[in-house]
Amino acid sequence: MQLKVLVVDDSSFFRRRVTEIIDADAGLKVIDSAVNGKEAVEKVRTLKPDVVTMDIEMPVMNGIEAVKAIMGANPVPILMFSSLTHEGAKATLDALEAGALDFLPKKFEDIARDRKEASNLLVQRIKEIARRRFGLRPMKAQPKPVTRTSSPVRNSLSSTQQAVRSATSALEKANAERKQRAAAMTAQTEQPRSRPVSRSRASGKSYKLLAIGTSTGGPVALQSVLTNLPANYPLPILLIQHMPAAFTGAFAQRLNTLCKINVKEAANGDAIKPGCAYLAPGGKQMMIEGNASSGRIKIIDGGEKMNYKPCVDVTFGAAAKVYGSEVLAIVLTGMGADGRDGARMLKTHGAKIWAQDEASCVVYGMPQAVASAGISEDSIALDDIAERIVIETANG
Repeated sequence: MQLKVLVVDDSSFFRRRVTEIIDADAGLKVIDSAVNGKEAVEKVRTLKPDVVTMDIEMPVMNGIEAVKAIMGANPVPILMFSSLTHEGAKATLDALEAGALDFLPKKFEDIARDRKEASNLLVQRIKEIARRRFGLRPMKAQPKPVTRTSSPVRNSLSSTQQAVRSATSALEKANAERKQRAAAMTAQTEQPRSRPVSRSRASGKSYKLLAIGTSTGGPVALQSVLTNLPANYPLPILLIQHMPAAFTGAFAQRLNTLCKINVKEAANGDAIKPGCAYLAPGGKQMMIEGNASSGRIKIIDGGEKMNYKPCVDVTFGAAAKVYGSEVLAIVLTGMGADGRDGARMLKTHGAKIWAQDEASCVVYGMPQAVASAGISEDSIALDDIAERIVIETANG
């Protein structure tokens, strides 16, 4: 049976291009198209597609608002198309937070070496996220303290937007002060106290590093985990998320705003400090220099032959060499098997490996790879991972 796809974009050229690629696959069929978000919301309601491809910049109703409306009333897997700009990155992250499952750059030449490769990738992504269509539930609006700018538009910035831009440095300063106050309060109030009985207990291992690798569905999964870590979390954290270079800076900024811990895009030479999370920059590889007591980040070229930039296997492997058994590594939702070989190397050195469970994954590819290989010790629901981390690494 063919999967029904609704293509949403205000560009007739792009709608036609995407439709040709999708219809060329025997397992997919474009049932209709929409030229703006409002039309998309209505067609999702009446046509009930299996998957929607969605542009962000559209008249009448943009892609972010359309995702919110669709996921609130008639949930369906949504694949976003985004521009590889800083503003495009922020808008795409907003769309993922609103309920979209995945994204691709709108310029296909940015994701593949030729048209055939790009076409195959688009078809693969559509089929992968379509598997989640039966498990989606209407999303409720959840107010969060996210610092946002308006979605990209074709017009020049309004005076309000310009005012927001000019206040960025003040906001960053206030955010740093907030984190300091939170850390002080945590140190005073987050002493051992009564808490809901957990089904898990710490293994007693000693840790010096937490490493998390992820891909499709990862931005939302990482946000879920990291925002639930306390301000006085004792370990440094390495984050490897398959993401374009234009996106990782914006993603790190978003996480830093939301989290009690500090989050930054990793830079070459960064000292690896407790309580700070380092996000591997897109298009590069994140390595580690030094030793477990005074490690530093080493950023190297992504490598032409590497499928993933950044690559989970590369960073996990580097962590195994420097930190040995004192690593807790977690593989979250994602397509493919990146992380399996690196996790195997970590386990050989005595590290502990966990995987996200299938039910809570957007795509159960990467976690399944480590679970099926017998590398991971446990498969954990996304909502439980942060608590498990805190319990397991309390003596880190």
